[in-house]
Amino acid sequence: MRINTYIAWALLLIVSVSCSDDFLEEKGVYGKYDDSFYESEERVDWYINNVYYDFFGSYTNPLSTVVGAYSQTNSRLTEEIGGMQDLINSTITLTTANEGSGYYGTKLEAKVKNEPYHRIRDINAFLEEVDVKGASLDEDYRATAKGQMYYLRAIQYFELMRVYGGVPIVTSVQAASSTDESIKLPRASVSQMVDQIIEDLDMAASLLPGNWPPSDYGRFTRGAALAQKARVLLTYASPLFNTSWDSNNERWQAALQAGLAAEVQLTEDGYGLYGNSAKDWQDMFLIDNSFCSEAITVQLLGSGNSSNIMNNTWENSVRLASQLGSGGLAAPKEMIDLFPMADGSKPTTANGYDEFLFFVNRDPRFYRTFSFSGNKWGYKDNEDNAVWAYRWLGLDDNGVQRAYFSDNNQVSSPAFVRKMSDIEESEDNFQNSGTDIFEYRYAELLLNIAEAYAGVGDLPNCVAYLGKVRNRVGIPSTNNYGIGTLADKFEAFKACLYERQVELAYEGKRFWDVQRWMLYNDDASVNNTTCATLGLDRINGTKRTGNYLQFKGGVVTSEDPLASVRQGVVVDPDASDFDTQIQTLAGIYTDNFMLADLETPLDNINNVEAKIDWKQNYYIMGLKSDVLSLNPWLEQTIGWKDTSDNFGTFNYQE
Repeated sequence: MRINTYIAWALLLIVSVSCSDDFLEEKGVYGKYDDSFYESEERVDWYINNVYYDFFGSYTNPLSTVVGAYSQTNSRLTEEIGGMQDLINSTITLTTANEGSGYYGTKLEAKVKNEPYHRIRDINAFLEEVDVKGASLDEDYRATAKGQMYYLRAIQYFELMRVYGGVPIVTSVQAASSTDESIKLPRASVSQMVDQIIEDLDMAASLLPGNWPPSDYGRFTRGAALAQKARVLLTYASPLFNTSWDSNNERWQAALQAGLAAEVQLTEDGYGLYGNSAKDWQDMFLIDNSFCSEAITVQLLGSGNSSNIMNNTWENSVRLASQLGSGGLAAPKEMIDLFPMADGSKPTTANGYDEFLFFVNRDPRFYRTFSFSGNKWGYKDNEDNAVWAYRWLGLDDNGVQRAYFSDNNQVSSPAFVRKMSDIEESEDNFQNSGTDIFEYRYAELLLNIAEAYAGVGDLPNCVAYLGKVRNRVGIPSTNNYGIGTLADKFEAFKACLYERQVELAYEGKRFWDVQRWMLYNDDASVNNTTCATLGLDRINGTKRTGNYLQFKGGVVTSEDPLASVRQGVVVDPDASDFDTQIQTLAGIYTDNFMLADLETPLDNINNVEAKIDWKQNYYIMGLKSDVLSLNPWLEQTIGWKDTSDNFGTFNYQE
């Protein structure tokens, strides 16, 4: 595995460029560096590569979201991970300008800061100058250079739209002024935001290649621009921004057309679902620094501990203590109970689901997303490693009762995340993993198309596209791959959201689905009744539940009471007798284990169990007080207070 070219160049510039060619310094003085800069493709590449770095330099974990910032906070607001956060804490209510989101950035200055409008300014400067000062450069080279910049500007505005709804749209380099009224731009409406984003993506698609040569793998392509367009339009059609989502097909139709166009282009360029089995589904995440048909956009990362390399932090975070990882990522009960049965049906008692024997007869993706005691989860130094993570109560040498944990694996769930982990990675390199992150997978595009079909009321095609995703991992086609017969578009939407929870679990996508569908609560006074309309339980009032897998034989000694019982026991989803192995393990669980409550609940406030409480005004964040003070003509968002302590008037639903 190697660090990818554009990140490498950006890092190299930071540490080794001479003073006379100090690109980062020159970039801070917009339009004032020597015109000869644009006469060299090498130096122009420096500019492009550094913008890539500013956008993605912090993207080292699939749970991370929000371009440029890349925090895991959003991923910790859903059922995927337990632990109380401010935005779901019932004891906290955020409404003041001081409590708004700081993502917008601070005052624009000559000094370069890695904030949204600085990144936009870098792009605008390039687009204004490359054809003028770089007229001697190859025309095709300039086209692909501009295509990347249009794509980057589009995703930056899309991220600002998802956080704030509307923000000022700036498409040229502006000189700071306290008297120039023309630069006092108001917050654009969401419709205006979408128009600008789509214009940029269409321009990017017209300029970018279908594929890049291997040395430039990872740069944006024509198909990626079209797929991003489908993602944007799907968001625009969703209830958060579309008050007539349940009756007006216009936006859903636009999202559908964009998705189908992206599918055609990507198919022509060699993209598609990778493989035709659950094992292929697992292995595709480990295709590093080279073309994978599943990866529409990919964050290339590098292996090793050099300061010039960005590592993937995921591998170390999910590996257990017994594997010399950081301890593992516990799967809340709500995630364990979510995945379908092997035939694609919902995990209900009527369909044979047993919450205690949760690993029996599940969707093939379950065994590639989670591991559990008795499961084979190898790595380079121990390919056949069977992991065990249970506890027992025993007496220590002083006769005092305490809890002991098998193999030092103190995990607060009987299942733990293993998805996207590398069985070829060494235990002494987990913290320096180079596994790439698939930011946009072909499967997500198919799910976007399925949802758009639901929006226009085409239920057969909705089911067909959901079926493509299920068929790839080996779910049988019976009863529409377990989906059943959908009665109406609302059941179809519900089926699409469910499939996204499973297929895209732990890939940083769930929060955006919850947000755009407003699934935390219902509030008819602000056009939010999606949970009731779809027949979904509101997330508010729920919790993420943890349990210990515990030996049920009473208080014993400090010695592992199951050391001999578990000897030689392993379940391997690739084994020909996997079903027999599962039944053997089920017998061991039944005879020896129970589920025990945690001493401190996963979701707690001051060690007392707490439930999720998201406030309606959090779906779209308010501007912070410093932004409003510097730009007094900007409206504050509805539900948030301005610097005068008055509630805002900016309506993101128009």
